[in-house]
Formats: sequence, C-alpha cells, structure tokens
Amino acid sequence: MSSSSSPADPAHGPLGDVDRTLLSALARDGRASYTELAERVGLSVSAVHQRVRRLEQRGLITGYHAEVDARALGLGLTAFVAITPTDATSPDDAPALLQHLPEIEACHSVAGVESYLLKVRTSSPDALEALLRTIRQTADVTTRTTVVLSTSYEDRPPL
Repeated sequence: MSSSSSPADPAHGPLGDVDRTLLSALARDGRASYTELAERVGLSVSAVHQRVRRLEQRGLITGYHAEVDARALGLGLTAFVAITPTDATSPDDAPALLQHLPEIEACHSVAGVESYLLKVRTSSPDALEALLRTIRQTADVTTRTTVVLSTSYEDRPPL
C-alpha cells in the first residue's frame, strides 16, 4: 500500500510502503542480503529480489558503493569552496575544468552570488591553500572558503 505522501512515478505509479522500506534499508546498508531484506519486509527472498531489480530498472536505485573514511586516508580537513567566474562572459565550464582534481568530492551548481559550491577534502591547511590556488588558476574563478570544524551527520539517505 502506498501513502498519499509517497512520490509518484508517472510511468510506474506511486512508490509503495514495501518498496520505500527496501530503499531505506539498502540506502543504509547496500550490502544487505536478500534474506535480510525479506525478513525486514515480510516477503519471500525471490519477491524481494524482483522488487529490488524493478527499483533498479526504474532508476530509484542508481548504484551501490563503499564508504571510505577520509580521515583514515589522511584527508582530515573538509571545506566548502564557493566559486565565481572572474569574467561573467566566459564559458561556464568550471566543473569540466576541475573534475580531474581528486580533492574535490562534490560540485554543486547553486543559485546566488556564486556559481558552484565545491566540497573538498585535503590533508592540511597548506594543502587546502595549494588546492585553492589550483582551482583559481585552472578555472579562472574567485573563491570563498568555509572550513568544516566538525560534522554531526553526512550522506543521510533521503528516506
């Protein structure tokens, strides 16, 4: 059964409670077995397997990944870098110009004064300073940086 607040997929109808529970469980643990999922939703393993396959086909599950501990890799400094083109008439190609920089974890197009908001991780303030210099030179942008002091939560599933 689906609730009235469930988002609808025009091509495939509304998202039901069982599918929503499966999505939530997989978002929290992408390695959950079909047996574990079946126990959670009260269906057979084969029924859960079919439902998960349909969720993938509908594009509601777009992939599975491993979470990597950035601190354990020596990347203990997180910052958000807002970038603005120095010349408003120049092409809007900053994401393409910067995509080769592994320190940039995410690039979001944003409304407001800045054009993009980058989430970056580096090993130190010196490494951040070097990255900012590279970003400015590579994409011909100005930057405004906010350094993260601590993170209460991150990458929460939308369900």
